[in-house]
Amino acid sequence: MKKEVYKITGMSCGGCAARVKQAAMNVPGVQSAEVDLERGLLHVENEDAEAQEIVEAVERMGFGAQGPQE
Repeated sequence: MKKEVYKITGMSCGGCAARVKQAAMNVPGVQSAEVDLERGLLHVENEDAEAQEIVEAVERMGFGAQGPQE
């Protein structure tokens, strides 16, 4: 299982964080997702999801996404 961290921009509240988490969880292959609102990070554990799929899912929700981070 891969563990990846994505930089998320545009989050300002817990509701935003919940939407980012749900977007990541909807990508096939993602096993878990946690958002660190304060740092603007999305932590993802996945089996075979492509990073670009996760970025695009978050961007469709109206947030910026970069990653995975080193």
